Amino acid sequence: MAHPHQHSDSDQAEILDLDAEVFAEHTADITARLPLRSEPRRIVDLGCGTGAGTFALLDRFPDAQVTAVDTSAGHLRLLREKACARGVDGRVRTVQADLDGDDWPDLGTPDLVWASASLHHMAHPDRVLRRVRELLAPGGLFAVVELAGFPRFLPADAPENRPGLEERAHAAIDGHHAEHLPHRGADWGPMLTAAGFTVEDERTLTFEGGGEAVGRYAHGGLRRLRGAAAPGLVPEDLAALDELLDTDGPNSLLHRTDLAVRTERTVWAARAR
Repeated sequence: MAHPHQHSDSDQAEILDLDAEVFAEHTADITARLPLRSEPRRIVDLGCGTGAGTFALLDRFPDAQVTAVDTSAGHLRLLREKACARGVDGRVRTVQADLDGDDWPDLGTPDLVWASASLHHMAHPDRVLRRVRELLAPGGLFAVVELAGFPRFLPADAPENRPGLEERAHAAIDGHHAEHLPHRGADWGPMLTAAGFTVEDERTLTFEGGGEAVGRYAHGGLRRLRGAAAPGLVPEDLAALDELLDTDGPNSLLHRTDLAVRTERTVWAARAR
């Protein structure tokens, strides 16, 4: 789904692709643990972005068709290109739609609806949840995956000249998020229950890991964070952050060997009552 700050589709797509790469095994594990009664044949991925969930679901359920829904035409174009490159374009249908809008397109009658890191962007999530309930086939499952917040990358004592910089940068945008993303970090269990679902499984998964893409992921994430956090940072913090983001500088994130992705994701699996 669209990010609350003003970033181009290409910037957002880069972060989504890096997120997919870093969390590939984590996402595969989530799909493997869903409490399904039978293997789904029709899946809807709400707020699909560039396809992290779509392709994980296609891998996990080789007989399934996925309808991938997003507001961004650019993201859907990239998803279709990836589907063609992987030879699964015949199993993917893309739909551009505003899920907060009054009229949803025809999304069929799915056995599984997947919404990863998308519901907190909704202005009226209670209405979206009720629509999903109406959409699902009898006995179908709704899987909601949400992050506690954007991942952290630096050790607490980094950078050396401004320890704790990353946490201060996140704190600088807490007010913005509280105003513009009030459902970020929400407990979706009660909202799912109120919308007519029975929550059959809820688990919080802690992720901490490295890998080839971590430096690029950290750079992309902190670059986006800088724009929103700048007004709330003192000049010394802003200068230190700029040093980390300078790809040619000696203090660049891309040169650090102590980066690790640290985050939590909560998964709710709910069935319509």
